[in-house]
Amino acid sequence: MSTPDASTPTTPDEALAWEAAHRTKASIAAWAAAALALGGGIVTSLAYSALPAYPDKVVTITDALGDLAAGQTIPAGRAAYQLHWISDHPAALTIGPLLTALSALLVFGVLAYLFQAVKARALRFGRSPLVFAAIGAVAYGVGSAVVGVGRVVAAGNFSATGTNADAVDALGSGPIAVGTVLQLLGSFSLGFAFIMIALNAMRVGLLTRFMGVLGMIVGATFVLPLDQQGIIRSFWLLAIGFLFAGRWPRGAPAAWRTGRAEPWPSTSRVRQQQAAAAGGQAVLETPAPTPPPQSSGQRRKKRKKK
Repeated sequence: MSTPDASTPTTPDEALAWEAAHRTKASIAAWAAAALALGGGIVTSLAYSALPAYPDKVVTITDALGDLAAGQTIPAGRAAYQLHWISDHPAALTIGPLLTALSALLVFGVLAYLFQAVKARALRFGRSPLVFAAIGAVAYGVGSAVVGVGRVVAAGNFSATGTNADAVDALGSGPIAVGTVLQLLGSFSLGFAFIMIALNAMRVGLLTRFMGVLGMIVGATFVLPLDQQGIIRSFWLLAIGFLFAGRWPRGAPAAWRTGRAEPWPSTSRVRQQQAAAAGGQAVLETPAPTPPPQSSGQRRKKRKKK
């Protein structure tokens, strides 16, 4: 979908018109990003769960020195063994990161649409979250693809007689190192963008408190290892797609209909509204202050005055 231009809508009618024109694309982007994130996470997790351990035992330094002293061949080690296994099973370890990369690129369209909606209702909301979303989506997507494909390429080029040290060097090669740095940069950028956009969307009433808090949690999962399979991220993206499409249960929040900020009422205000709806305006009475207890001396002085 197209990204917001420099001319942000300044009236409710302009905001609603822009959102209506881009609603379908934003919904499709959210649903596709959800499916790709979940698929990429599951495929990658299953692939690495099938990664075998060393067939006999872990080769320790003591074992290696003993084999060397006895004139025996030192086993290649776990890293080399697993790299050979990756070279024999490249499909899943290539497809998974590519699906994740495509999902990250589509996430930018979702965040850009939500950012524009927030910006139209809170004109002082800065554009830095949108910039971080763009940087994060590209860096995270490209980094994930480079790391995943680079690992498979390194495994395919790994020598059959390579040692454990050779395997470690292969996995730390230039492209993989660059991809790792890009992926890390993208994680922090996307995390910041998710938190700021979801927080402000909740403040102006575009997201319910549940969806706003969950969106901030999704941002945190880009930095913290809390959602390895992408389940939380996919759920939020799937739900936000239905919200964009106007298919939210019980109707979309009022801010989507009015084009204005509609902050959520406070807890006390909700109680008053519930009491009024139950049959009568809730009246909050302030209880009279309880006088402090008097000492025995104060009571005697009071009796003497009487």
